[in-house]
Amino acid sequence: MNDTPEKNGLAARLLAGQPAALARAISIIEGEGEAVTRLLKSIQPNLGRAVVVGFTGPPGAGKSTLVNAFIAEMRGRGKTVAVAAVDPSSPITGGAVLGDRIRMAEHTMDSGVYIRSLASRGHLGGLSASAARVADLMDAAGYDVVVLETVGAGQSEVEMAEMADVRIVISAPGLGDDVQAIKAGILEIADILVVNKDDLPLANRTVRQLQSMLALRAPSDWKVPVLSTNAVERTGLPELADAIESKAALRTIKGARAALSSRTRRLLAQTAAKHVEDLILRDQNPTAEAIITALQQADIDLRTATSKILKHMHESLPDE
Repeated sequence: MNDTPEKNGLAARLLAGQPAALARAISIIEGEGEAVTRLLKSIQPNLGRAVVVGFTGPPGAGKSTLVNAFIAEMRGRGKTVAVAAVDPSSPITGGAVLGDRIRMAEHTMDSGVYIRSLASRGHLGGLSASAARVADLMDAAGYDVVVLETVGAGQSEVEMAEMADVRIVISAPGLGDDVQAIKAGILEIADILVVNKDDLPLANRTVRQLQSMLALRAPSDWKVPVLSTNAVERTGLPELADAIESKAALRTIKGARAALSSRTRRLLAQTAAKHVEDLILRDQNPTAEAIITALQQADIDLRTATSKILKHMHESLPDE
């Protein structure tokens, strides 16, 4: 289908905030080609207005339920909200359940809310490779708040720090050693720490643990709050929304541009890594085979093998 921004006014309809245009635009940017480039070019002057909020945390912490409650809180404040919720893909079929829309079904008929589920497609960083572009499209469509909900894959979700203006790390009592699981990685990038399901035993202890662990972070101008919420009962949501708005208010034009640049850099790095992976897995050239054999036999180390294979691929590229 030749659905270019110029041919059918897709970009104009997207910028006018039409949900159908946003849905089509997201489908387009999940591919590649000139249509993608033209669409992204057309929205550049309209980026940087939305506040991008990332929600992450271990499985079972109640991320989707909390996001659902957060949407309701923001709608009560007159804000429009778009959500990109990433679900894990099957390593066998590549398919995903995409079940976050079910948990957020109460907002289906609200014209001020747009929810899109994305498959991680094997990406291990918690966000799909297209999440940065999706966030930009939602921003261009005029939504006040763009929510990125990650798959809860663990410490590798540090990449969220480069894609969100405000980073929410969620924990819940009774999930085993979940505090230890997050402290070395995503704890360090959190702008706000949330203990969800605060009606469970040990909730207060989890709050105290997180408060103690914050002492390990380097000092900064922003004091990270540790908040208690109950997404089902919708308690603690006003305090969470206030904290997000306070952090977002510290953004500057320079900071917004830097965040956009970081998202673009992350997207380029992800795409380059996937491209290199595909090339290595398919390369049957004798030079590549020799490098792999040398690594397998421990004649060279992994870093040396990496340098050699990258040099080989560069030399194999056709002249432009």
